[in-house]
Amino acid sequence: MDGAIGPVPAGLYAAPRCCHTWGYDAQFRISPSPAEFEALAHAAFARIPEPFSLHLEGITVHIEDFADEDTLRDMGIADAWELTGLYHGRPMDEDSVWLSGELPPRITLYRQPLLAEWCETDVALEDLVAHVVVHEVGHHFGLTDEQMHALEGQAN
Repeated sequence: MDGAIGPVPAGLYAAPRCCHTWGYDAQFRISPSPAEFEALAHAAFARIPEPFSLHLEGITVHIEDFADEDTLRDMGIADAWELTGLYHGRPMDEDSVWLSGELPPRITLYRQPLLAEWCETDVALEDLVAHVVVHEVGHHFGLTDEQMHALEGQAN
C-alpha cells in the first residue's frame, strides 16, 4: 500500500484531533498530502549517516493513514492514534543467508497519528517524521523500545 490511504478503523474520525490548518506549508498553512508526507519520510531515511545507512538497503518506507485492526491487536494497542510507525521485518541480528521466502523489511508510518502529534506539540513535522523513522530503523538493528529510550535519555 505504498502511499495508499486505507480505510479509517472503526470508531475513528477521518481527520486528526486537531485543526488541519496548522501549517506544514508556512505560507498556506496546510497539511502535507500523502505524497508530500512520503517525501518527508524518504528524506529522513536518506539522512541516516554511515555506517548505519550501509545496512539499510532493501528497506522500503510506506505511508498509511492508520494501522489496521490486525496490527493494532498484534501490538496490543487499543487506540490507533497511539501508533505512529512500525518496523516490519526480521532484525539484522536475527537475519541469515539461509532464510528465504520472506518479504523485504519495511517501515510504515501512520500519517494521521503523526499529523495529530504534530498539531498537539511544538515539534516540526520534519523532525517528528525523522524521529519515528530513526526509531523504526533502530528496530531493524535489533534494538528494543526500552534500549532506544535509554539511548535517547543518554543523548539528552
